[in-house]
Amino acid sequence: MRNQTYGYIRVSSTDQNEDRQLLAMSAREVPRQNLYMDKQSGKDFERPQYKRLVKKLRPGDLLYVLSIDRLGRNYKDIQEQWRMLTKEKEVDICVLDMPLLDTRNGKDLMGTFIADLVLQILSFVAESERENIRKRQEQGIAAAKARGVHLGRPEIGMPPNFGQIVGDWEAGRISFEEAVNQCGVASATFYRRLREYRVVRK
Repeated sequence: MRNQTYGYIRVSSTDQNEDRQLLAMSAREVPRQNLYMDKQSGKDFERPQYKRLVKKLRPGDLLYVLSIDRLGRNYKDIQEQWRMLTKEKEVDICVLDMPLLDTRNGKDLMGTFIADLVLQILSFVAESERENIRKRQEQGIAAAKARGVHLGRPEIGMPPNFGQIVGDWEAGRISFEEAVNQCGVASATFYRRLREYRVVRK
């Protein structure tokens, strides 16, 4: 059976656009039926399409990925996946945005050494960048809180006569459904604001 060419695409969420990775695979003429895509974070590595792809791979097949961080969530994961694919599955890998990471080139000892060295450096850089992004986000959140900026979803406002509505409901003059409707909120929001109101009223 002739060796197959595959492509793997991962986007971190359903909101992230995969077009750039699809275009890169199309330029390499990867058959559409051999494209596997996961739309979820690499955080827990429970990626169903990636697992399906690994089961399909046979020795001598070629796997394209756009960048090295598509293979794992951190330095250790990327190293393990690379070793599993190239050593255990015996497939070739081509990282499109890093031509040095193409196992079809330099099959001799020096070529393998260079590829392994580049892989280690890039894996470390990818993990370091993710860690830096996380730290910048934490610092940005801390700075925003220090300035009094409210983070998260905006609070849903209650009507000025909320106390009257609560009183009518507690007295049995209106039903719970009517009280919620008058406030124009969901039941869960009504209950949450009711708890806050009772704490303040005490």
